[in-house]
Amino acid sequence: MQEILSMNYEWLRALHIIAVISWMAGLLYLPRLFVYHAEAEAGSDRIVAFKVMERRLLKFIMNPAMILSWVFGGLMIYANPAMMGDGWIHVKLLCVFLMSGLHGMMSKMVRKFAADQNVRPAKFYRIMNEVPTALMIIIVIMAVVQPF
Repeated sequence: MQEILSMNYEWLRALHIIAVISWMAGLLYLPRLFVYHAEAEAGSDRIVAFKVMERRLLKFIMNPAMILSWVFGGLMIYANPAMMGDGWIHVKLLCVFLMSGLHGMMSKMVRKFAADQNVRPAKFYRIMNEVPTALMIIIVIMAVVQPF
């Protein structure tokens, strides 16, 4: 199995990148929806629309993309286990774990918004929108530059 994966490593990498781009799109867009949702008038049609958009984004794009990112990334490590001896992969994986935790927090927020239980102001979600960007920058630098 490892030999087959090694022979198709570039395909694994391409699929991993596609999944990560899809996941990042959701991680960047969902907090923006939260901003608009938090600012919308209670009971308005906009609230209903935001609930649908948030649920669909999470369920049909973000969750599958996160799972595929982990699967293809894990297969890449399995195909090339020597990379686990490099420091950059540990920093990258730490950031990916943090990104997954952020994903989990956003999932909880979707449920809170769906139940009309949001207590945070729009400013919180504006700030939260910057966290995936910072993690993404570190992850890309680790994967591409491999500084250590």
